[in-house]
Amino acid sequence: MKLSRREALKVMGVGFCAGVVPGCMAKGIAKTMRKPNILVIISDDAGYIDFGCFGGKQFPTPNIDRFARRAVRCTNGYVTASVCGPSRAGLMTGRYQQRFGHEFNGPSSPTPGFTKEDMGLDTQEKTIAQHIKPLGYKTMALGKWHLGSLEKYHPLQRGFDEFYGFLGGSRSYFPLEKKQQNVNAAMRRGDEKIDEVAEIKYLTDDLTAAAIDFIDRNKQEPFFMYLAYNAVHAPMHGKEEIIDQFGEISPKGRRIYAAMTTSLDIGVGKVMDCLAKNKIDKDTLIIFINDNGGATVNSSDNGPLRGMKGSKWEGGIRVPYMLSWKGQLPEGVTYDKPVSSLDILPTAIAAAGGKAEAKLDGVNLLPYLTGDKKGQPHEILFWRRGVAAAVRQGKWKLIRVKSNPDLLFDLEKDLGETTNIAGKYPQKVKELLAELTNWEKDFPLPKWTEGKYWEDNQIRKHQMDVIGRDMERKYP
Repeated sequence: MKLSRREALKVMGVGFCAGVVPGCMAKGIAKTMRKPNILVIISDDAGYIDFGCFGGKQFPTPNIDRFARRAVRCTNGYVTASVCGPSRAGLMTGRYQQRFGHEFNGPSSPTPGFTKEDMGLDTQEKTIAQHIKPLGYKTMALGKWHLGSLEKYHPLQRGFDEFYGFLGGSRSYFPLEKKQQNVNAAMRRGDEKIDEVAEIKYLTDDLTAAAIDFIDRNKQEPFFMYLAYNAVHAPMHGKEEIIDQFGEISPKGRRIYAAMTTSLDIGVGKVMDCLAKNKIDKDTLIIFINDNGGATVNSSDNGPLRGMKGSKWEGGIRVPYMLSWKGQLPEGVTYDKPVSSLDILPTAIAAAGGKAEAKLDGVNLLPYLTGDKKGQPHEILFWRRGVAAAVRQGKWKLIRVKSNPDLLFDLEKDLGETTNIAGKYPQKVKELLAELTNWEKDFPLPKWTEGKYWEDNQIRKHQMDVIGRDMERKYP
């Protein structure tokens, strides 16, 4: 997005002081403005081009597209990991998850020196809710948690007043019988399991209904809602009546995926409509993001991006990412500088009138998106999960994987990462490897690992001869 401040204000139709509400209030402007509600919506394992606003054409997503028309659409939006758990840890804390040992998905096997008690989001790390609740906010987490199943990791212990969701990484979209309701899969209200047969109809719809109920109950006070849909993560459970609408789509897995995406889209639309009905849509900062690239097992489509969930290719880490705040951010524009899920926490804190801590890796995006602040939010971004790591600086991206040749790409000329130019630019490879080594030099040991199967997959999927979706799907 190449907007000057003057142009940005024209798009918005209003003046905006310093890019954040607190600065305006400090100068005596807009003293009557209430603190904004903050709503973070996460989709799960969606393909990069499976929403119309990011290029999807096979099935409609009218409500997400409607949101995009009032949002800033970030075309270089990244998450901190290409798998669910560590990606959420980075988003929830505003810090690279490797800094506190949350490097791998799972959790599965503790590394030496740690136990199962350590397998969750480090309790010394503050979540978005723990930052924002003291600023006068009512807080709620809905849907997929995947940040630890022990009581000390529970959302109610991490700054959330309410929780309606499940603690693990996946579960059925339909009611589970009691014998299937383990600690990770069972749906909970607060810390109590619910009667799923009586209450669960279709999980995407149920999460939407719970979100609307929370908004209706808290419309008079500022709230922070973390709405983490598990759609469109496996298992592939669509509503039959919607699957039937896509009879022309094949194979069947893609048809089910279209139905699941449609339910997600309907849910996002209902939440937006609820904000408007309660006349608080102008008072709400909404951030929409996907947690990682499209998965190998759910028939998603990453379009021009190479790779899928689990990889350091762009298809694993570049995601749909949009921000909307009526009257405060431009509408219907794109922003093309690299941004990260790390930025969600400091952006939310700034909007809420708080002060971000210096130890954060994310930055407040508001002044960048309004044009008040020039330059790039991030000069460099990093990724690592065990044997595979990557770094992006400007147009350059390097992938470093154990036992594989180093890979270098010019993303401006080669978005699909088809041609390794490491041999042509050895000095650039040396510089980026040094940056990567310096970034990771003080990291503690990961608290758990995923095992040799996943390590071998990491090595194989980053070899240049793994070409095309059929090949990529062989290495989850």
